[in-house]
Amino acid sequence: MSPLVLASGSPRRAELIGRLGLKPAIIDPADIDETPLRGESPAHYAARVAADKAALVALRHPGAAVLGADTVVAAGRRILPKTDDIDEARVCLRLLSGRRHRVHSAVTLIDGGGVARHRLSTSIVSFKRLTDQEIEAYLAAGDWRGKAGAYAIQGYAESWVRMLSGSHSGVMGLPLFETRALLVAAGLLTASGMAHDL
Repeated sequence: MSPLVLASGSPRRAELIGRLGLKPAIIDPADIDETPLRGESPAHYAARVAADKAALVALRHPGAAVLGADTVVAAGRRILPKTDDIDEARVCLRLLSGRRHRVHSAVTLIDGGGVARHRLSTSIVSFKRLTDQEIEAYLAAGDWRGKAGAYAIQGYAESWVRMLSGSHSGVMGLPLFETRALLVAAGLLTASGMAHDL
């Protein structure tokens, strides 16, 4: 059985894949250029980046099964950044306040034989209208750092969600329904969803 390599340093993704009864043998984050292409849609961007991450890491681990993922928060066709700057985070939160947005979460699994399989989950999330005081308190707490769209649904921002249509785990960063289907197709999970010994 091919060892499983997770092409991500995200502790959330490692935790989520653990819910399927799997523990990656290796965690090897991909370091790729994540700049969107000119005119690229958010869904295409997420799928491309997930595939590129998996492909790069697969080159470093011949014979292993490599899982790559990417999650994008989009307001219309606008791809919101993974925020590292407080002013950037404030702009994102004001943009998301009181409106619906989409979260695209893409997964690519390259099996030990080099066969790549892809899945995409798209969820719709609706935030309550945020006051300036709520935004500033959230920014002060720092939960926005490094998060796509400046929020993590498993954190305090979940209390702002009026509606979610789609995959909660996908919004967290790894859609488990789609990921499970890929793992079953690659023989890393049985059809009943139980993990093989890796």
